[in-house]
Amino acid sequence: MTESRRPHRNFYGRIRGKTLKPSQKTYLDEDLAALSPGPVGWDVNPDRRPLDLHALFAGRPVWLEIGFGGGEHMVHQAMANPGIGIIGAEPYINGVAMLLGKIRRAGVSNLAVHPGDARDLMDVLPPASVERAFLLYPDPWPKTRHHRRRFVTPEHLHPLARALRPGAQLRVATDIADYVRQTLEEVPRAGFEWLAEGPQDWREPWAGWIPTRYEKKALREGRVPHYLTFRRI
Repeated sequence: MTESRRPHRNFYGRIRGKTLKPSQKTYLDEDLAALSPGPVGWDVNPDRRPLDLHALFAGRPVWLEIGFGGGEHMVHQAMANPGIGIIGAEPYINGVAMLLGKIRRAGVSNLAVHPGDARDLMDVLPPASVERAFLLYPDPWPKTRHHRRRFVTPEHLHPLARALRPGAQLRVATDIADYVRQTLEEVPRAGFEWLAEGPQDWREPWAGWIPTRYEKKALREGRVPHYLTFRRI
């Protein structure tokens, strides 16, 4: 695919926040390149060659975290599941730097980090290559006119469904009631079934769960988390 055929994509989220600490700049300079899953950017991979996930993770099953925030959940999963390879996508460079610091301290090696738009990463994930995906406390875009910017729209869900193998799980956590509504409407349309038999299946977190910084904030502010589990069909 040539540069002229690159799809036009608007990006609305934050790229940078507060000034990075010297240690965070060091993490980005010294660690990020080695943890990159491969040439996912258009500038270095204009033909959109699929990633070699078998080589990247030595044949391990692959999980994907979309928007890993500060990286606490991603590192926790890597430590708890050393036989799994986990790719995380996050465009917010401050969050990427926080994740890199956590990786250093934890000493985990079964992670790959894409510091950019998850759509660019999904472009180069081989079909049916991912066994589990996480979408945890995504940007809620609360104004009605901004709901089309949410991840749970066809622009994002169809590429994700293509990358997930049949039977793969998609886990979505959010504290925004209207995001729950849109998720339950849009995700099944993209080729998933909701795995819920009773209220406990969306009120209680998954086994081995650790609260993220966003969940802790939601609880402090009186919002109720929802935990939605889907299966790719």
